Amino acid sequence: MMTFPAMPPAVLRFFAASQEGDATAWAATFAADGVFHDPVGQPPLIGRDAIADFIASVLPRFRPFLGLTPMEAHTVGGFTAVSWRGAAVSLSGTPVNWSGINVYELDGAGLIREARAYFDQRIFQAQLT
Repeated sequence: MMTFPAMPPAVLRFFAASQEGDATAWAATFAADGVFHDPVGQPPLIGRDAIADFIASVLPRFRPFLGLTPMEAHTVGGFTAVSWRGAAVSLSGTPVNWSGINVYELDGAGLIREARAYFDQRIFQAQLT
């Protein structure tokens, strides 16, 4: 069994849902009006429904999508920064590996109010071509 770094429950569920490939559960870690910058520099996804739709559009591009694995987590106040590694297999059978750091801001209910994903999208995309 994998041991995860210590992090708030919503952030832990964010990673678990990614590994399960469950777009609904993944989006449910966000507040209803949550914001997801995936990655930072791209237009943000605003609202749980938009986040769920985005995730649901990405998952079918892989078989399987193995998800994001947290490596280290640091929480200060309502913010948590997590370094992670992602893994998937493209539909053509090519392994896809990438890594980054996400910074989460939680709301009063403990859900993700805003998440900022920092990773090099070019490295990710280059593995798909």
